[in-house]
Amino acid sequence: MRNLFLAFAVLFLFSIAAATQSARHAFTVDDAATLHSAAAVAVSPDSKNVLYRVQFGGAKGPDNTEWHSIAAAGGESRHLTIPERFEPSGFTRDGSALYGTFEVNKMAQLATLALAPAGTAAAATPLPLTALPRGVGSAGISPFGSTYTTAVISPGGSHYAILADPRPPDPLSDVHTVIEAVTTSLYVIAADGSGGAWWCPALRDVVQVAWSRDGNSIAALSQSPKIGNHDVRSSIDVCSATGSRHVATINNAADGIGWINGDKELVFLSTTSPVLTPDHVWAVAAEGGTPLDRTPKLQGSALQLSVDANGNAWVIVARGVKSEVDAFRNNSLIPTYQWPAGTIDDGPVSSQIASAPQVQAFTVADPQHTSNVAIAHGDTLQKITNEGDDQLAKVALGEARAVHWTSREGIALEGIVTFPADYQAGRLYPFMVLPHGGPELNNSLGFDYRTRIFPGMGYIVLQPQYRGSTGYGTEFMSAIYQHFGDRPYRDVDSATDYAIAQGWADPNRLTMFGWSAGGFMTCWTVTQTNRYKAAIEGAGLTDWLSLTSDVWQTDYDARWPDKDPEAFLRFSAAMHSESVTTPLLILHGAADQRVPTNQGRELFEVLAARGKTTRMVTYPGSPHFPTVWEQRQDVFREIAAWLARYNP
Repeated sequence: MRNLFLAFAVLFLFSIAAATQSARHAFTVDDAATLHSAAAVAVSPDSKNVLYRVQFGGAKGPDNTEWHSIAAAGGESRHLTIPERFEPSGFTRDGSALYGTFEVNKMAQLATLALAPAGTAAAATPLPLTALPRGVGSAGISPFGSTYTTAVISPGGSHYAILADPRPPDPLSDVHTVIEAVTTSLYVIAADGSGGAWWCPALRDVVQVAWSRDGNSIAALSQSPKIGNHDVRSSIDVCSATGSRHVATINNAADGIGWINGDKELVFLSTTSPVLTPDHVWAVAAEGGTPLDRTPKLQGSALQLSVDANGNAWVIVARGVKSEVDAFRNNSLIPTYQWPAGTIDDGPVSSQIASAPQVQAFTVADPQHTSNVAIAHGDTLQKITNEGDDQLAKVALGEARAVHWTSREGIALEGIVTFPADYQAGRLYPFMVLPHGGPELNNSLGFDYRTRIFPGMGYIVLQPQYRGSTGYGTEFMSAIYQHFGDRPYRDVDSATDYAIAQGWADPNRLTMFGWSAGGFMTCWTVTQTNRYKAAIEGAGLTDWLSLTSDVWQTDYDARWPDKDPEAFLRFSAAMHSESVTTPLLILHGAADQRVPTNQGRELFEVLAARGKTTRMVTYPGSPHFPTVWEQRQDVFREIAAWLARYNP
């Protein structure tokens, strides 16, 4: 009787689980539009609370942003009432206020916002600390695409270091736009808004700064602007109120800057690779000298560097499709924090005030959960927020995992495969290969709403980490140089071979979709093979010779186009349009400066003139990827209709 009772109990529980699963629906773009995620922003000076940002979309408009505070020990969060046009960056010295940017007369200025007492909803009015003629946080980007830092508080909390454009405003800005390199210099101001001054005014291309631990000096990392230069160079200077000292020049790109070893050394990220993306940890004596690569044998990629207020250096290291946080000590990377189910997206975030207790917050994610905040306890991480969990509990998600294969030319490759929720082994499914953008990026084992939409349509999706991706060492990444077309194409196409060999992909129902560098890969692929029944490229580069961009593109080929045009036409899809037989949908933001819209239009018009099956849709006002949800939803409506028509 006992065994019979247990059998009935197991059957009952199984039926409940099955009913719960069947009540869930497939993931759609509507789910993506309302899905919440969280990211750690700052830790209070007493290290008891974490400021974090919650983002989610909607039926229309850009992403919504909410600001929350939660105890580092976990528990109920507090929704902060933040006025419009104020964006927090961190806590002031005593923790009673936040500092950040506030829009004044259409210019971002540094401001503070007093925090309302717990239990009250009233929000104070932000108090501007600056009135700079062009505002703070110059509207520019570094040569490899990262945004400028707006302001950094000193370790004692007495001053702010601000990046801003020192030039007077253009009186004809409403009439014309002058195309010129962005100027960014270093402005330092006391915490109460007094004593503002330009430090090291001769530096005009500063992209990142870091305070020394005594608060008397600032390390400034500068990089040559794209306009007016063909080669990327970086420089490090130490600035103070009394002058500057040049530390080093780096004949490549660099990222991140911080003081270590009792302020005797400066640490940063750089590379020896021609593709420019910083991927190793470097250091140089603060008094000046020759920078040295401290991680020459790194089998991965150093993606992000931070140095906390106590002089400890932390590096987010991509090792394949998972990223971890390593401590950098004694010229070595020491693996310290991992998120076992997925990946660490950002961190550690800790108080910027040197006297604060050491509490570290991270942003973590995995394939079944959106990004959330976790706190370090020893060498483990504990998640303290659960944004998105309630929404995803109503959705049926298939498995997503890392897979490995070797291409026909012997290249060891990794990818992420995502299955429909109702996947059945042995059954063939429509298949999508989805190469990532960048290209010097990688897909991480987190929650990717763009990828999840297609398994919701019944597709198996494989995201290959082709040569040029980060996470596999400098040699793998730099293999893309002057070979963006052929080598990555063979890697991406081998992912389709692998999916067919695994018995996942129906060889008669193959499709391909990519955005940006993935869009280039898609339009190039359809000039090389007709195996795909439908293809979709978004914001893809189609003509290397005519390309202009807001970021460096010499990372793929630094030769001068006017001296060797054939080298740039070699991998230009628009030059090989006659070979295309795959129906190709082209999607592009009408205001895209990264890959201007004429790139997509050039290929579209030549395909249409040749009688090929093609369609082009542009999105008014959209940059490289649409920022408003009505346009994002239309992107996926267009893709769904294209797939239904040409890969049913």
